[in-house]
Amino acid sequence: MAWYSQTWNWFNGAWHEGNPPLIGPRSHVSWLGSSVFDGARVFEGVAPDLDLHCARVNRSAKVLGLEPTMKSEAIIDLVREGVKKFAPGTALYVKPMYWGEAEGMATIAPDPESTQFCLSLFEAPMPVPGGLSVMKSSFRRPTLDSMPTDSKAGCLYPNNARVIREAKAKGFDNALVCDALGNVAETGTSNVFMAKDGVVHTPAANGTFLNGITRQRVIRLLRENGATVVEGTLRYEDFAEADEIFISGNYSKVMPVLRIDSRELQPGPFYRKARELYWAFAHDKKI
Repeated sequence: MAWYSQTWNWFNGAWHEGNPPLIGPRSHVSWLGSSVFDGARVFEGVAPDLDLHCARVNRSAKVLGLEPTMKSEAIIDLVREGVKKFAPGTALYVKPMYWGEAEGMATIAPDPESTQFCLSLFEAPMPVPGGLSVMKSSFRRPTLDSMPTDSKAGCLYPNNARVIREAKAKGFDNALVCDALGNVAETGTSNVFMAKDGVVHTPAANGTFLNGITRQRVIRLLRENGATVVEGTLRYEDFAEADEIFISGNYSKVMPVLRIDSRELQPGPFYRKARELYWAFAHDKKI
């Protein structure tokens, strides 16, 4: 029995079901990590910000020295085509990706002319808005001068996996991750917000974490609704003393944090408003 959910992939001009082998041991990506991807969502008949996700995967490719081979509009058309292969109403994860196939300069860098593309769509139910618990991670986010943090590169995610493994081992769902200076950057899987005394705060995009598309959308929606949202420098202690905490990310969109360390929290008014506004925005964007 397959470990993965129902999946369709577009590669090399055709659709392939399941998990087809696309790379080999001599593929540059398999041993030197030259991969980028993006993640969008199709759910309830909508695909919010699909155009931004498809554009970002092309920007990410260039950061890693790859040469994007697909226009973002062409990726969008493929998504629309691929959605029809699933039962109506199926919630999907949309993952366009590029990788390097051949070696380039001195074998370390990929040959940009060898760039490969695949669009993978797979069944992924939307998480129910139950909430999560967080702690402070002992791991840090890398800096822009040490890793390609301005892209959604596969090589960044083993560090995130360390964060999640540590949190799970200590009885938490996730963790707040600091940057090299000890300021909170994000969680192991998402961007993060907190509210205190009627003001929403979120870490400023300082190059150590991905400035998420859903993050940017939530900030814009809250501000347009009259909320004060401050992007700035935040310490872990600020979150520990917050009135409420919530996260944003493509996979689950907007979710509340219900516990930080041993302190219980409740879903707060800014979380509720952010989720309400996001769902209204999303359902104005039919696939």
